[in-house]
Order: sequence, then structure tokens, then C-alpha cells
Amino acid sequence: MAISQRLQKYLDDNNIKYVVVSHSRAYTAQEIAARVHVKGSQLAKSVIVKGNGNDYMVVLAASHKINFAKLKDFLKVKALRLAEEQEFKDLFDDCEVGAMLPFGNLYGLPVIVDEVLYKDVEIAFNGGNHVDVVKMAFEDFERLVKPQKASFAEHM
Repeated sequence: MAISQRLQKYLDDNNIKYVVVSHSRAYTAQEIAARVHVKGSQLAKSVIVKGNGNDYMVVLAASHKINFAKLKDFLKVKALRLAEEQEFKDLFDDCEVGAMLPFGNLYGLPVIVDEVLYKDVEIAFNGGNHVDVVKMAFEDFERLVKPQKASFAEHM
């Protein structure tokens, strides 16, 4: 299996150095981190949330969970909830369900990244499927995605 063609083209068009690490099929971020031998604080997981009629992609470390009160404050919304997969699966038509890329900008979504991921020089994430992880420099990820930085996650 190969990573998302949309992602591969975007990275290649921007002359980004990256590595694809294949692993046996895994579905949870912690499981994937163990299989590819990266810290849970380095593997990014992407989650879609809905607030005040808007969709947001939030990206946090595999070892963390969303603190909804903090995220609501940051987004300045009254109500916030996790989006259900049926609500966004068609948007990510080049990804397997549950293996979204943290590149919400490629799908028209604002991206908010938890500050924990800023502590590493490298970021790792699903390549659009459950068997490939992409590793790249965090500064390249930040330059391409232009996310908002926030403190909204807590260690599990």
C-alpha cells in the first residue's frame, strides 16, 4: 500500500524530505507508535471537531487526549464535539477511515496543533492508511500546514 497520492504530490512539489515506514496493520495511535518505534509524544493523531457550525482538524500527540474545556476556550466556541466519521469520511476520499493526514489545509480545514508536538524536531503521522507512517521535520510540517498552536491536550 502507498501513502496518500495527494500528500505525496504535495510533499514532492514542495521538495520536502520525508521517510515512509511500513508496519503491520494497526488502528490506534499508541499501537502504531510502538510498531514504528517512535515516542507517543512524536506520533501525531488527527481528530475532527465541530464547534458553532465549523469543522476543525485538531492534531495532538498519540500519548495525549483532548481537554475539551481548553479547546473550547481557544476556539472561542460555546459548544464543541467530536465529529462522527460519517460526517467527514467523504472529505478524506484518499484516506482509509481513521487514518486521516494531519494536513487539514489540503482539505479546506483549519488546523490546530497541540503544543506538545512542537517539542520534537520530527513529526510522524499516518500516511492515509493503517500500514504506513510518514516521518518528516516538524519545521517543514509547520511551514506547509501553517497550523495554529494551542495548549489543549493532556497526557493519558
